[in-house]
Amino acid sequence: MNNLVAEEISYNILEHELVPAHVLLSEEDAEKMLTKKKILAENLPKIKRSDAAVKILENVIGEPIKTGRIIKITRKSATAEEFVAYRLVTEK
Repeated sequence: MNNLVAEEISYNILEHELVPAHVLLSEEDAEKMLTKKKILAENLPKIKRSDAAVKILENVIGEPIKTGRIIKITRKSATAEEFVAYRLVTEK
């Protein structure tokens, strides 16, 4: 699947209205977020490299997402308007 470009994917789940926005943070932005929240990356909830959203995101950005990177997930919320979560990319 990594050899596919976004246009060749039969269905890009990241474009579905029920799937929250997934963004790969730059290493600099990840460090800023961790410092601001006073947490370590390994304390974040995890997301597997094999997750469908990660695989599609890899195709969108055009490169593999390495273990240890952080993905920002932004969900729409009826009460908070927007809810932001962060996930640490893991192999397993």
